[in-house]
Amino acid sequence: MTVLAASPVPRHAAGNGRAILAALAVAVIAITSLAWAASASASDDEVRVSGSCGAGARAKLRLRADDGSIRARFRVESSRGHSRWQVVIVRERRVVWRGRVRSDGGGSLDVSLRIRDLPGADQITARGVGPRGITCIAAGTLSA
Repeated sequence: MTVLAASPVPRHAAGNGRAILAALAVAVIAITSLAWAASASASDDEVRVSGSCGAGARAKLRLRADDGSIRARFRVESSRGHSRWQVVIVRERRVVWRGRVRSDGGGSLDVSLRIRDLPGADQITARGVGPRGITCIAAGTLSA
């Protein structure tokens, strides 16, 4: 009878699984970063951001520097026309506008306003809550 001795798995072979998982994690982070960068475009005085929404809606936020103020435009496109939305615009954790808006027959709504430009970068967030709790959020930072 012949007995074959099993050799232990080399240490470097056991670490390959971890190396593959680490490389996969880095690739996922890189792809996510590229997707985020593609959804936001910016120039010195303008920022356009795609927001995140519940099912059946899309949101966009546009920020533009204009003579000491910021022109903000929050747009939501949903599949439900003539619906009521509650919208809040926040700058640096302070509410600058809050109101109710009704979408047009095609399901689109626009909120445009001027916000005083403070020194430094301004972070602005827009949030809309529509029919059946559909929520859209878009945030952008306009550099100084």
